[in-house]
Amino acid sequence: MLAAEHGALKGAKVGGMADVIAGIVPALGAEGIKVSVVMPGYGFLTQSLGLGERCRFAVPFRHGMEEIALYQHLDADTGETVYLLEHPLWRSSPGRLYVTSADGRPFADDADRFALFGVAVAEALTLGLIPLPRRLHLHDWHQGFFALLRALDSKYQSLKAIPVVLSIHNLSLQGTRPLEQESSSLAAWYPWLGLGQHSAPAWVRDPRFGHCVNPLRAAINSADMLHLVSPHYCSEVLKPSDPATGFVGGEGLEGDLQRLNDEARLVGILNGCEYPEQPAAGRTEPDAVVAAVLGALGRAQGSSQGCAGPVMAVDFLAGIRLQEMQLAWLSNRRSDKLADNHINKHTDELADKSQQPFLLTSVGRLTEQKVGLLRMQIQGKSVLESLLETLRDFDDKARFILLGSGDVTIAREFQAISARYSNFLFINHFDLELSDTLYRAGTLFLMPSSFEPCGISQMLAMREGQPCLVSSVGGLVDTVNDGENGWRFDGENKTELALNLLKKFKTLLEHYGDSDWLRVSACAKSSRFGWESAARAYRERLYL
Repeated sequence: MLAAEHGALKGAKVGGMADVIAGIVPALGAEGIKVSVVMPGYGFLTQSLGLGERCRFAVPFRHGMEEIALYQHLDADTGETVYLLEHPLWRSSPGRLYVTSADGRPFADDADRFALFGVAVAEALTLGLIPLPRRLHLHDWHQGFFALLRALDSKYQSLKAIPVVLSIHNLSLQGTRPLEQESSSLAAWYPWLGLGQHSAPAWVRDPRFGHCVNPLRAAINSADMLHLVSPHYCSEVLKPSDPATGFVGGEGLEGDLQRLNDEARLVGILNGCEYPEQPAAGRTEPDAVVAAVLGALGRAQGSSQGCAGPVMAVDFLAGIRLQEMQLAWLSNRRSDKLADNHINKHTDELADKSQQPFLLTSVGRLTEQKVGLLRMQIQGKSVLESLLETLRDFDDKARFILLGSGDVTIAREFQAISARYSNFLFINHFDLELSDTLYRAGTLFLMPSSFEPCGISQMLAMREGQPCLVSSVGGLVDTVNDGENGWRFDGENKTELALNLLKKFKTLLEHYGDSDWLRVSACAKSSRFGWESAARAYRERLYL
């Protein structure tokens, strides 16, 4: 497998791809399939694992040669081998594997990095530095450069004898860059191929921007089998996207996907989730949520990434908000009596086990995909504000805790709403400890994605017995059955989606705690989406 992330390695996780690699590799091992993973070392993985360099080799890139260091890590528990490649261009920090180009050039820096990675892997396999496998399994657009070289560079033609499987975890990310006349372009990376606007084959070009190379499309068109990470998402991508209604489908690549589907080379297999053999000791009590929140805010405040900056910008005396009070307390500003009073008030309310206030939770990246629906304006206010008012009318002790990081503009919007609504706690931070606590402690998990290839958060919440309210898209349809183990909402357009979300939420509050709610919660906890079944499907449907 060639991948950019791996959840089994500390710091090598950004999104769902990392969870998939970490879960599917040992599950495939149980099916008798030995998997090795090749990925960048990002400068910190080889150090944290204490690995010694195996060798160095040179690869052609741009108009020169680049030196690559190869490392090998063997997991004693699973028997998995991970090959890590190191080069200064790939250096990152834990949890921040990708680079956002600051000059408005989408994917430019990351495309440079993975264009080099593609030729490095092709060279390492051809030289025998990494043993040739029986299958090559590529993940997402990052590996499209390897697929392109395998198909077009005569130096690597021996790799064409190895069947290729491609897994797409998010079709909306395609890595599109110019074919030429740019430092981050196909002609600049691989000048020896002589490919430009007049010579690049149609199957590597972006269907919407003919002067650009689309590495995801190149991988799709050169793969023997194509895998989408849930059956429903697999059907959605066969249709064109429709921004007017909010439907996200093939994102310009539906023609290629339809062809592969007609050729029986397109497969939808649902991702899995880990289910520990020892069940949790019980639901997390509300006072533990407070402790976890305090810890997360402390970690955010001390983070070199500056995640807590927007939080500190909100005047805690003016907003009278829980998160500002907690940050003030953590900053040794306990002398402010008003802040103390509010910390104690909110902490006492959550710690009062006899009250058990309703806790709405959400964990995820701050992107338009994940939370765009909450930002929509309906009758002069955002969907999030309307939702918070409904929650307040239901119970003034109920609250919504949203944990996430990503888009700075979205973070600022949520911070402003958090300052105005006392029942909304927004934590602009990525924090595994707190996310685990929220999965265990929440009353209802909200996941209003505009599209969702598979989704893992809903599985993690359900595993802990927290039912979910989700949009009827992608893998959420395959995991959450409305009225059985959770609830879904849908709509023909964005406005209808927003109104149906608010309507469904209000109805659920009216039935909170009744026999139907308890039945759905129990069913959520007993639902299982194991990696074992996914691994069997890989073996039977992908590795034919």
